[in-house]
Amino acid sequence: MSKLAIHGGEPVVAKGAVRPWPHVTDDDRAAVMEVLRDGNMEAQREAQFKGLAEDWARYMGVAHAIPCNSGTAALHMGVAGVGVEPGDEVICPAFTYWATAAAVLHHNGVPVFVDIEPRTWTMDPAQVEARITPHTRAIMPVHIHGMPADMEPILAVARKHSLAVIEDVAQAHGARYRGRICGAIGDAAGFSLQATKLLTTGSHGGVFTTDDEVIYKRAALLEYLGELVIPGREGREQDYNAYGLGWMYRGDTFGQAFARSQLRRLDENNARRIENCRLLSGLVRGVPGIETPYVPEDRTCVFYTYVLNISPEPLDLDLAPPFFRQKVEMALRAEGVPVGRWQRMAVPAQEVFQKRAGYGRGCPWHCPHAGPVEYNIADYPVTNAFVATNLYVHGIWPPNGPDLIRAFADAIIKVMSQPDAVLAIEAQPQL
Repeated sequence: MSKLAIHGGEPVVAKGAVRPWPHVTDDDRAAVMEVLRDGNMEAQREAQFKGLAEDWARYMGVAHAIPCNSGTAALHMGVAGVGVEPGDEVICPAFTYWATAAAVLHHNGVPVFVDIEPRTWTMDPAQVEARITPHTRAIMPVHIHGMPADMEPILAVARKHSLAVIEDVAQAHGARYRGRICGAIGDAAGFSLQATKLLTTGSHGGVFTTDDEVIYKRAALLEYLGELVIPGREGREQDYNAYGLGWMYRGDTFGQAFARSQLRRLDENNARRIENCRLLSGLVRGVPGIETPYVPEDRTCVFYTYVLNISPEPLDLDLAPPFFRQKVEMALRAEGVPVGRWQRMAVPAQEVFQKRAGYGRGCPWHCPHAGPVEYNIADYPVTNAFVATNLYVHGIWPPNGPDLIRAFADAIIKVMSQPDAVLAIEAQPQL
């Protein structure tokens, strides 16, 4: 086996071989340029807002969609839409990006966390019911890394306790659970259109969806400061009367045009991601020290990211898992594989929850309407173990294809087959 690149050997993956995301085509360029070519920005604000709302609702098979400026805003719309009020609790997974819980806090609600399943990284349905209290109003499962959460048992608990279900689909556009598209299973859903997402504006953005007319009307008030005003019709058709507390969650016209163009290739791009990831799993499955992603037969994972779990135990290395993972990460990067970490801790372990750093003076946790909530880090052992060992392989998106994926696999095999060389890498533990 050749010498590791980090020790002076030749990298497996050639410099510049990984092409960036999103993949921009002439159709995308034309879609954005049409906004400028028209010259009537007022008309384009309305056209792109309504166009994206209609295109996305049609794709999802739902009645209502509201484009906005972020996935967090879209989730906040969902929290408001289902009727969460100050002090109400919303159950979230302990492993996610913290915006999931932030959307609850933004509406003066209280996030309550449950641990994740060890193989799919999604909310563990078996732990949800134990977290329900008289203050619980909703459950917010997250389809993380493109992996659908196990929705049927979550829905069953929600129905039993008359709770709403808000899907966080920030990383799973087009993913399916038992044949149903994620985001059209619960009562409402929020999608991110941030630059790295499966569907993107190229910058920032989001979309809220629901089939429920009441939820839609409540959510719509948040998009423009509590008023109901169609973009491009401000002033001419505006009451200047706030019907409720709202925010400025409007999206960007150029980004919406770009996202509409990208939407036409979403399923095709997802299919190519899936092919790339299946190929990678097939090439490295069984390599000692790594565990490839597991996808249940009833789910279509669209692989927002490709997750490897790194463990020193199969290699008989007496080394803390995070320390070993860091050395492997350094070795793979030197080989030209774009790898990195994401979350460093369970969400409830973050200071905003440990110190109750919300609105100040302990709000919303100490507000009169709220009940007692504890954030004990030890309550989330699966999440804690996962964040200690996971490593993300980027570049699995199109137009990158089989040749690059095979090079990734060769690099992974090269690194993991030389544990002594990996052990010799000088690294500082990041526990």
